[in-house]
This record gives sequence, C-alpha cells and structure tokens, in this order.
Amino acid sequence: MDGVDFVCSASTVKSASKDLVVTAGHCVKDGKGAWAGNWTFVPGYEPGGGKPYGSYTARRMFVAGPWSRSADDSYDVGMVALNTSNGRHVADVVGTQEIAFNSSRGGQVYGFGFPADPPFDGENLIYCSGQVRDDPYGQTRDQGLRCDMTAGSSGGPWLSSFDVTTGRGRLTSVSSFKYSNDRGTMYGPYFGDSAKALFTTAERA
Repeated sequence: MDGVDFVCSASTVKSASKDLVVTAGHCVKDGKGAWAGNWTFVPGYEPGGGKPYGSYTARRMFVAGPWSRSADDSYDVGMVALNTSNGRHVADVVGTQEIAFNSSRGGQVYGFGFPADPPFDGENLIYCSGQVRDDPYGQTRDQGLRCDMTAGSSGGPWLSSFDVTTGRGRLTSVSSFKYSNDRGTMYGPYFGDSAKALFTTAERA
C-alpha cells in the first residue's frame, strides 16, 4: 500500500464466481488514495509463511463508494475477486462462509484475524467473541466488539450464528478500526444495502 508492505485479514465468501473474499476497505484502497498493489490472499496461513492451500492473487478489487470518496468508516468494506491458483477456484479448495446483509443489530459474534502489532506477531489466527453494541460516540453506523486484536486483524470476518464444531457462520461484518482512547473495542461496519450492492457487483466480476 503506497509502496509499503501491508498485512490484513480476510475471508472467502460464498459467491457465484467461487473467487470472492471480503475484507476491510482500507485493506484494498487507501481511502481517496491509492489502490493496493500485489494483493495476495493466503488461506489458512501457517506460522513462518506456510501456504497450505496455496496463494491467490487479486483479479479485481472493489470498495464501497463512501469509502473511496471520503474514507467513511461506516463503509470500510472491500471485496476482492481472485485469480485461480493451479486452475482451481479458492472456494473449491478451502470452502466459504455465507454472507448476510441487513441482519438484526446487536447479538453475539465471533471475530477472527491475524493481528500483527505487539503483543501479537501476525503468525497465528486469533479470535474474539461477545455481544456487539452500537458506536457509543455516534461517529459511525458501526458496531463494537470487545477485542484486544491489533493492526493486521483488519478485514477479518465477524461471524454470527457461529458453530464452533463446524467452523461456519454468517459473515455480517469485518474488523475495521479502534478509537485511540479505547483500545479494547474493535469496530466493524454494518453490512446493509451498500455492502449488498458491492457484493452483487463483485461476485459477477
């Protein structure tokens, strides 16, 4: 991003193309600034750089209009259509999560990601779980989850109705940002009509 190495988290989602991942908008485009270059998704990343399912380069990248125009945190969502790897679609190799839009606010979610800033090192998949609550500052339409994950976890999926046995749920948000005076709460954008329209466009790409 802007010539500097950058890490984020992301998840495959069920789509018509079998090639789609969802992440945060700032993992794809620097607000009004540059798009990310050399964007690569490594599903099931293992410590030390392991790529058990290969790696998938970006074919096309999409962000919501309000993020691209003004870096509006309420719309910090990105979707990336991937190239195949060794002739196979990512969904056929690792499976997908369902994505849901206009879900009831609040409720229990599990948030996953690869936090890279201390005390984490970006090598392991970490999760937080709990009830989400509306942004108490009223600055965004986001919901907050008590979570100690750091930078690098951005774009990681928030799964509602998560089944710890199967590892499946419904993707209803992604990790986006923290307020500087509250490092214990991660905020994620609400997946409403804008995210749904973005998905419809991206899965056809």
